[in-house]
Parts: sequence; structure tokens; C-alpha cells
Amino acid sequence: MGYEGLRQLPGHAVPPAAGPRRAFASPGCPPWAAGLFRLSTRKYSARMIEVKLRGWRPDDAGVVIDAFGSPDMAEQAARPIDTPRAALEWMGMWGFRDDAQAFAVVVGGQVVGNVAVSNIDSHDTGWVSYWTAAHARGRGVAVAAVLKLADWAFRERGLFRLELGHRLNNTASCAVATRAGFLLEGVERAKLRYGGVRYDVERHARLATD
Repeated sequence: MGYEGLRQLPGHAVPPAAGPRRAFASPGCPPWAAGLFRLSTRKYSARMIEVKLRGWRPDDAGVVIDAFGSPDMAEQAARPIDTPRAALEWMGMWGFRDDAQAFAVVVGGQVVGNVAVSNIDSHDTGWVSYWTAAHARGRGVAVAAVLKLADWAFRERGLFRLELGHRLNNTASCAVATRAGFLLEGVERAKLRYGGVRYDVERHARLATD
């Protein structure tokens, strides 16, 4: 789950290396994440679950409350999201930002997650975040949603570079990033702090030209 990326600010871009683009090998992502995988998105797309992206609505409040009721999600929020008012405020936060866009992820007519691009800057770079409701995990929902978001960001918003990050111990989020075509670029030391503990973060990125 990549919701932890939502609260980060974009860092300095890593200049692309000359020649074939390779993933940066690091201890956080599983071994298969290293090496060339730009074509993996094409192979994955042929068998991924069908998702739709749409704006958040007031009647989605229950979904947001349930999602943030999961222990791993609760720690990601700046304050508890356990009432309809708190859920509406969370949705409204996205609506007031000129540098961000969030979408509800819909599968079979039901909202099962969120995907967003935020901190869009003057360099046409944005920060990607995502979360999936506990009951919908393990089905490739996040990968499909991130792929659709990237397509929107490049085609409709005109962005050139998308970044995301996850803690070293979040191998599930690393798998999502990799399968969605985000190359692993390196490790940012002590980037995040939760519960008084600082965590190293792996940085991934995808370019419009990838």
C-alpha cells in the first residue's frame, strides 16, 4: 500500500543514466524488482483487473471510514478519520488543492481504493500515492489504478515525471510500483517518521517517455 507517499514532498529528481534504464537494486524490494522491467507493464496489462477512476462523492464517506479503520491505514492519517465529517474533510482537502488530483478506484460498481497525484510542480513532476481497502487487496487493484492514473497524468495533465516512495519493509507497495512501470532509483535515508521512528524510503519514478 502506498498511501504513506501522500504526506511526502517531492525531492530532487535523479538524472537518468545513459543507455538502458535499469532498476536500482536495494534491500527493500524483492529480487525480481531489479533489472529491466519497462516492458512488464504491457504483459501485466493483458491480465489485470478492470478498474474505473472517478471523483470522490459525499456518499463515499463510509468507504473512507472503513478503509482508515484498518490499523495499517490509521497510522497514515494526520488525524483519525472515523466519522462522516472527517471523511468529508479528507475528500474536500483534495478539492481545494491546485497541485493535486485524487480519484476513487471503482471495481464492479464499488469503491475499493484511492489513487492520487499531488505536489505537482513547475517541472511537470508529481507524486503518486494509492491505497486499497483491506477486503480488495491481493487482486491487482492498486497496479491497475496506478497505470490508469499515470496515463491520465501524462496525457491529460501534461506531466513528464511521476514519483512515489515506500518504506523499505513495504514489499507490497514495491511490487505495485514495479508492475506499474516505476523504476527503482534509490533510497532516501530516514525520510519518514511514524510513532517516533524514522524509516528509509525507496524512491521509484516513471517518465512519460518510458
